[in-house]
Amino acid sequence: MVVLDAGLIDYREALTLQERLVLEVQKGGAETLLLLEHHPVYTIGAGGDSGNVLDPVIEAHRVNRGGDVTYHGPGQLVGYPILDLGRRGRDLHRYLRFLEQFLVELCGSLGVAGFTVPGKTGVWTSRGKIAAIGVGVRRWVSMHGFSLNATADLSPFGSINPCGMPECRITSLTLECRQEITVKELKALAGERFEALLESHLPHS
Repeated sequence: MVVLDAGLIDYREALTLQERLVLEVQKGGAETLLLLEHHPVYTIGAGGDSGNVLDPVIEAHRVNRGGDVTYHGPGQLVGYPILDLGRRGRDLHRYLRFLEQFLVELCGSLGVAGFTVPGKTGVWTSRGKIAAIGVGVRRWVSMHGFSLNATADLSPFGSINPCGMPECRITSLTLECRQEITVKELKALAGERFEALLESHLPHS
């Protein structure tokens, strides 16, 4: 697997990069984990309600992923795994649970107790939601993925119903740890841990 650090990147540019990598994997190319940050943007899943953007002060994009509306911005780790799920069991539900487990363990490595909530996708702490997940699949190759708040300015979440949930509290690793946790640190940890956990949960056939 290739781990690619795409830096701070415009959402449209990242989407184009994902689409290119999806085509490469469909043709037998290497799976890739894209790790990056976005300039401020709201994204709305294919079945999401645009009414959950309460104050459109930031550009919003409707995209081909599950889930409702979320915010991406600097200080937040975004991960886009481009994986051949056709050779990893063809089970989207299991893939989502893997992403949650990965994020729980990533938080745990920093001393933050993350957990999942039955019937909802993502990861929470006692202070609120810390990570969001929304994926898309093209011919069983995954795109989109997860976001984990590190040092992010959380105020833009106040202008949406995060993941379609009114009054959903949002937190970050920096708030949880009471010290700055940078995206650079998270990228290193994620790059080290992702593939090993993937192979244990969704082994490549």
